[in-house]
Amino acid sequence: MNFELSDIQQETQKMCRELAARELQPYSRRWDENHEWPTEAVRKLAELSLLGVAVPEQYGGAGLDNVSYALAMEEISRGDASVGVIMSVNNSLFCDPVLKFGNEEQKREFLTPFARGEKLGCFGLTEPEAGSDAAAQKTTAVRKGNEYVINGSKNWISNGPKADAILLFAMTDKAAGHRGISAFLVPTNLPGFNRSAPDRKMGITAAWSCSIYLEDCRVPARYLLGKEGDGFKVAMGTLDGGRIGIASQAIGIARAAFEEALAYGGERKTFGTPIREHQAIQFMLADMATEIDAARLLTHKAALLKDRGVRHSLESSMAKLYASEMASRVANKALQIHGGQGYSKEFDVERHVRDARITEIYEGTSEIQRLVISSNLLKD
Repeated sequence: MNFELSDIQQETQKMCRELAARELQPYSRRWDENHEWPTEAVRKLAELSLLGVAVPEQYGGAGLDNVSYALAMEEISRGDASVGVIMSVNNSLFCDPVLKFGNEEQKREFLTPFARGEKLGCFGLTEPEAGSDAAAQKTTAVRKGNEYVINGSKNWISNGPKADAILLFAMTDKAAGHRGISAFLVPTNLPGFNRSAPDRKMGITAAWSCSIYLEDCRVPARYLLGKEGDGFKVAMGTLDGGRIGIASQAIGIARAAFEEALAYGGERKTFGTPIREHQAIQFMLADMATEIDAARLLTHKAALLKDRGVRHSLESSMAKLYASEMASRVANKALQIHGGQGYSKEFDVERHVRDARITEIYEGTSEIQRLVISSNLLKD
């Protein structure tokens, strides 16, 4: 494996790092405290083609590879984890499956304007009784002529309050189990499509999510993504790629916590010397740096396999599992290094602890990742 980044990858990394320092970090605390949607930041992402990083230019994207996407996600999330997940959802959970499974008409309507950032997408799989058990869908879609009538609900839908369309999963054949799930591209302005107020959350508070309710929502049959019964395949394939984005987000959060702890360790003195000169702190910093680098290598390996068109379920799950749990460990160590100040809202490290925690839950909990990994290992 070549560990050197290409010129384009380096340029992407530098551009996103500068954007994060200039447009995200100065406002992160305010967005978090006020649960404020980062409107201007999302507009900047669109201007720089960061809402369709790996989408070909012919469909409005930047036309870059998935390693570039991982680099971009890390840098943006280092600036602000909420902006990172807004970017991740539109890229990984909406644009990517439309590119992979959509026909040309669907790509014109549901890919190009979303990759350009003119519109925003979201992903509707989770339900009140279908979280980790994704196959236990209760939402139904019944074919009536040239339409499907959809009834049901979805919750924890990231980008939901602001999205212009949702990739929605519903049962078209209950008797077929997970083979009876189908995927639909649903504009959010259709009659019968309703949203709750944004959720109140522990972390990533500026990345709004909500519950969605569909009541006799009539969706044109041409908005079926793939064929009837393809929904579970679409969902699982999408999550394979989405886990690369969340792993990258987790690395960005961890880097923010680590870099702030490293700087604070040089400013704070005990017993007449900066605390990072004490071996106890040095060992913590050494572990943090090592874990961040290990997570990055796992994530870039998964992204490289995706670029090669190789199945990467195992590698994406490994990256997501390790990076997410690493982010929590690193953020908690950073808080410890800050001492009492780390527990204060006057410093950013307590936010990193809160933001890191969700990466172990969404797009497949750590427990689900371990199931995916072990099932791959045990295959003949």
